[in-house]
Amino acid sequence: MDRLGAMAILLKVVETGSLSAAAKLLGVPLATVSRRIAELEAHLDTRILNRTSRRLSLTEAGRLYVEASRRILEQVEEAERSAMGVYKDPKGQLTVTAPVVFGRTHMIPIIAKFLEQYPEIDVKLVLADRLLDLLEADVDVALRIGELDDSSLIALRVGSVRRVTCASPTYLATHGRPQEPQDLKRHTCVTFDNLASPGAWRFSSPSGDVQVPVRSRLTVTTAEAAVDGAVAGLGFTRLLSYQIAHEKRAGRLEVVLAQYELPAWPVSLVHAGQQLPPKKLRAFLDFAAPRLRDRLQDETMAFQSRDAG
Repeated sequence: MDRLGAMAILLKVVETGSLSAAAKLLGVPLATVSRRIAELEAHLDTRILNRTSRRLSLTEAGRLYVEASRRILEQVEEAERSAMGVYKDPKGQLTVTAPVVFGRTHMIPIIAKFLEQYPEIDVKLVLADRLLDLLEADVDVALRIGELDDSSLIALRVGSVRRVTCASPTYLATHGRPQEPQDLKRHTCVTFDNLASPGAWRFSSPSGDVQVPVRSRLTVTTAEAAVDGAVAGLGFTRLLSYQIAHEKRAGRLEVVLAQYELPAWPVSLVHAGQQLPPKKLRAFLDFAAPRLRDRLQDETMAFQSRDAG
C-alpha cells in the first residue's frame, strides 16, 4: 500500500468533508478513494472515519492520525523542495485566525507588511470570537487570548491584554465616577456576553476577588456593539483593552477602577507542534511575533499613561 498516497487522500477527504468531494477534487473515481480509506483502516486495524448518511467525522484515533499525517506530508514536501532546489523562499497559502477586533486592529497591519515582504505567500485570515480547532479548520497559526489548555500546541507569547471597565465622559459627568467596584450597583451597564456576565462582574481587591451585581440595560453579542453602547452613554461596559483603544485615544471612553482589574490575560501565537515547520509558518512567526510585541507594549504604555480612576 502507498501509505503516503493514502494519507494524502485521507487529508483531502477531511478537508472537503466527503469521499465524493475528495474524489472530484483529486480527479479519481469515488471507488478508489473509498478503497484507499478502507485499506488504511485495515492496515491500522482501527476505524478512522465515522460515516453517517449526512456527514463524515473523525474518530479520536482518526484525529490523531490525520494530525500526524499532515506533519509527515509537510515534512516530505519540504524535504523534496529542499533537495530539488525548486525555491529558496517561503511560498503557499497560510491560514491565520484571530479574534475579530484584534484581527482588524493588530493583525491586518502586520499581515499587510508581511505580504509585501513575502510575495509568494498568500494569507487567509479567519476572524472569529470563538476558538477554532487548528486541525479541523486547517489553520496554520492562531492568535489566542487567555491561558492555554491544549499542551499539544506550541505557544509563542507576544504580550498581554487587560480586562477594563469604561464609560463615556458624558455618562461619568452625569452619573459620577465609581471609586470601588461596589459603586457599580447604582449604575447601568452594557454587557458583551462573550466576556462578562450580564448579572455580575468580577474584580480583584486586596482581600481577594469580589463579585459585584450589575444592571445590564443592554446585552450584546459583539465587542463593537458594546463599545457603541458605552459611547452612546448607556453606562459602563467591560471589554479587553485593545477593543476600546481607538475610542479611548479619541476621548470617547474613559477607563475606571483600574486598580481593581483582574490579572492581564496573555496573548500568544499558537501552532501545532512540528519538528520541521513549513517555511511559510516559520517566516510568519519570525515576522509577526516581534511586531505584535511592539504593538501590544505600545498599547499597554498608552493605557498606563492615561488611566484615570
